Amino acid sequence: MMSMNHFDVIVIGGGHAGCEAAAAAARGGANTALITMSLDGIGQMSCNPAIGGVAKGQLVKEIDALGGIMGVLADRTGIQFKTLNRSKGTAVWSPRCQSDKAQYRKAVRSLLESIPNLVLMEGIATELITEKNEVRGIRLLNNEELSCTAVIITTGTFLNGLIHIGEKKITAGRIHEPAATHLSESLRAFGFEMGRLKTGTPPRIHRESIDFSVMEEQWGDEHPFFFSRDTTSYALPQICCYITYTNDRVHSVIRNNIHRSPMYSGQIHGIGPRYCPSVEDKVVKFADKERHQLFIEPEGLDTVEYYINGLSTSLPE
Repeated sequence: MMSMNHFDVIVIGGGHAGCEAAAAAARGGANTALITMSLDGIGQMSCNPAIGGVAKGQLVKEIDALGGIMGVLADRTGIQFKTLNRSKGTAVWSPRCQSDKAQYRKAVRSLLESIPNLVLMEGIATELITEKNEVRGIRLLNNEELSCTAVIITTGTFLNGLIHIGEKKITAGRIHEPAATHLSESLRAFGFEMGRLKTGTPPRIHRESIDFSVMEEQWGDEHPFFFSRDTTSYALPQICCYITYTNDRVHSVIRNNIHRSPMYSGQIHGIGPRYCPSVEDKVVKFADKERHQLFIEPEGLDTVEYYINGLSTSLPE
């Protein structure tokens, strides 16, 4: 019988990294607890509900080869599979799938709940408990203490998270979800230097507001490369994505309001990923380009929300 207050490993955070860490630890025989602010948020795809892509697709396949869960889950919930860079050499072919956002989240939780030695717990970790400079456990917001041999912190954007929407700042891990501010203070107290990375996301649009007739259809591969070596066929119906482009009117709106973008006003100091530039950066840094490609991608089979891939921004609403 597993103790509910002592574990070999405690994982803080239920995103992609936390789920992989918890599954690996438990499957390796360690009594493991995954602590998350909300059990319903485990495996939540905060930005684009897609797995893989250039460079990232290779990593997912490597995770699968090591016994990880992401590739299996992506294959179970994928609604479009496409290998990128097919016009180039096979070394840079990159598998990618568009996942059903809701189905992916449900599949992650279901898989984790089936793993022996793993307990999913809802709570907010606020402090590391140490003894003689070694971690001995964690304290939760309700003052409950859990002892352990090792702690894995996979808090992602939640660690002292801050959202920028134009001039507006919101302390949050994700929209409408609290940031992990207490844990940041605990880590700082132990002498860790705290920094900040930046990521962005585009607005979502309603299906009924989209004129698909002026867009290019983009279907997935007829014979796709799945992520997991154990997958042989689709699990869900496959859908079409679409390609469109920015134009002079869009560029003019961005240039006229660039001073309101935290990226250019000096409000944001963090460093962002090079593979996902904001639309402001595209317009400013590539001013010679008449248009920039946008991908219109559904967030699931049973939702009216579409994701505008390529329009990541921090401009105001």
